[in-house]
Amino acid sequence: MSSQVNSKEEEEVAPPQRPPSPPLHTTFAARGLHAQNFPAHKPRDLRIPSPQAITHVAWNCDGKRLAGVGIDKITRIWTPETSMESRAATHFSGGHSDDVDYISWNPTHPELFCTSSQKDRRIVFWDARQSRHTQQIILKISPVQTNYSPDGRALIFTSAGHQLFFLTYGKDGDAAKTQWHLSDKDGSIVASTAMFNHVGDGIILTHHSEHSVRVMDYPTLTLRESPAAHVGGCVAVALDPRGRYLASGGYDSIVNMFDLSEWICVRTISTCENAINALSFSYDGEYLAIANTGPYIDICATETGAPLHRVPALAPSPTVTWHPSKYVFAYCGQTKLREGGPPPVAVISLFGGGI
Repeated sequence: MSSQVNSKEEEEVAPPQRPPSPPLHTTFAARGLHAQNFPAHKPRDLRIPSPQAITHVAWNCDGKRLAGVGIDKITRIWTPETSMESRAATHFSGGHSDDVDYISWNPTHPELFCTSSQKDRRIVFWDARQSRHTQQIILKISPVQTNYSPDGRALIFTSAGHQLFFLTYGKDGDAAKTQWHLSDKDGSIVASTAMFNHVGDGIILTHHSEHSVRVMDYPTLTLRESPAAHVGGCVAVALDPRGRYLASGGYDSIVNMFDLSEWICVRTISTCENAINALSFSYDGEYLAIANTGPYIDICATETGAPLHRVPALAPSPTVTWHPSKYVFAYCGQTKLREGGPPPVAVISLFGGGI
C-alpha cells in the first residue's frame, strides 16, 4: 500500500522549471568540480505511527547523530550509519511535561543539545551520555526556535509572540555552578527566526510580516544591515558555510541570495511553487536545499541558482538540514489523511549518499 501511495505522490510532483543557462565561469565544470548526481538517489523514509508530525530534525556537530522531535514529550536520537529504524533510536525523556517542538545541538560538543516546548514553556539542556537532563529552564513565554552561538556559550530563542530572548552560559553572581541563565535583555526586539553568524559577533533576524532581513551586532544589538528581501514576509534564512552568501526565503516562494560583502541580492531562485519553510546549505556551500509547503525538496546550485533535482517527499517539511560533512540531508513532517487511505504517520527522511 505504501509503495502505491509513494508512486502516486511522485506523479503529482511537478518538475521544476529550468531558468536560462548560467554563465560558464560559474558552472561546476568551469570551476573544475564534479557535480553530485542527485537523481541517482532515492529518499529513505522512516514512518512513525502518530497523530502528530515530526516538527524538527537536526544533526550533531560531527554528523554521527540525528535527532527528531515533535510527536510527544520524547526526544529521539538515531545513529544513521548504524540504523534508522524506529527501535534503534535512543529516547530522552523526563525534561518536558508536554510535546517537544525544537532541538538544537551545541556546535562545540557532539553530546550536548537543548530542546524546547511551546506548550510547557521550557528549554531543557541535555548530555547524550546520560539519560537525565542537565538543566531545565522554565520560562514565562513559549519558545519557538533556538540557536547556539558558535562558541556554545550563548543561546538565542524566539517566542510564539515573535520576541527575541537570550540565554548565556556562566556563573551567576557567587554561584559555584556554571549553568545557563536568562539574559537581562528584555525581549523588546521582534523576530520570528534568529540565528548567529559564523563568528558569533552578529545575529540575523527575520519576521513573518516584514519584507526585510535584519542583521545586528552582538551583544550590542546595533542594527547593521536591513536589506529588502521578500513580498509578504521573510520566514527562513541560511548562511553559506564559506561566508559568501546569505539565503532568504519567504511566503512569496522566492529564495534570494545575498552577497555578504556588499549586501546586494546577487541571485534569485524561483523554482518553488510554494511558500518557503526552511533553507540549508551543504557543508561545502555548493548546494542549497529548499523545504516548502509542497510535498518536495528542491536542490539548487549555489553559484548559479540552477535547479539540480526535486526530491519527492511524503509530506511538506517544516525543516531541512544538511549533514555537516556529507552530501546527505534530513527532513521531516506528517503524511496527509487521504480518503480511503491509511491514517497519517509522522515521517523522518534522509536523502543522498554516504550513509
